Amino acid sequence: MGAARSRQVRATRELILSAAERLFAEHGIAAVSNRQVSEAAGQGNNTAVGYHFGTKAELVAAILRKHHEQVERLRARMVAGADGSVRGWVSCMVLPTALHLAELGPPTWFGRFGAQVMTDPAYREIAERASRSSPALLRAGGELHRLLPELPEPVREERRDMARQLVVHGVAERERALADGTTTPRETWEQAGTGLVDAITGLWLAPTTSEITPRERGSTS
Repeated sequence: MGAARSRQVRATRELILSAAERLFAEHGIAAVSNRQVSEAAGQGNNTAVGYHFGTKAELVAAILRKHHEQVERLRARMVAGADGSVRGWVSCMVLPTALHLAELGPPTWFGRFGAQVMTDPAYREIAERASRSSPALLRAGGELHRLLPELPEPVREERRDMARQLVVHGVAERERALADGTTTPRETWEQAGTGLVDAITGLWLAPTTSEITPRERGSTS
């Protein structure tokens, strides 16, 4: 393949990725067809998505990979300079996403896209697999775990899920407000990320009033 052809393929793939991210963020993944993505990307061939990415799941994975590489770069830098505190490790886990959105500049769709992925059972595992492949995220999570040895594992799991929900949906809601032109509590993405760090640090350090047993975890009473 010649150099010109390679550049053309890369440009086409970028157009498809950008169009898919925007459509998935605004309408949901299941509601958007590959044909719609191809048309939004300006591709006369409606099979362009399948040709360049294969399945919709592979397209979703490609969008995540594109952003996660940039987020991981920011997180690795933060981990290298972390102060070793609970708040410091929470910052390493939370702030890079907000800083990445700030770097992208408006308008952005990655926050809402991420929320769509995490609420769709068909694609959530793709995002979770990407997170498990992040050395910096695993390091920060491991250090946070080490600093909180008194937390029972069920409570730790519960708070981990809560923290994830706060980040995913907090970022998505702020991005949606910016897209709609409505006011937000924080002026910048960095400030919004700091607010999330404050809340999640408090979540991890909150007292445990009772230990959750496996039976209680499965009860709705």
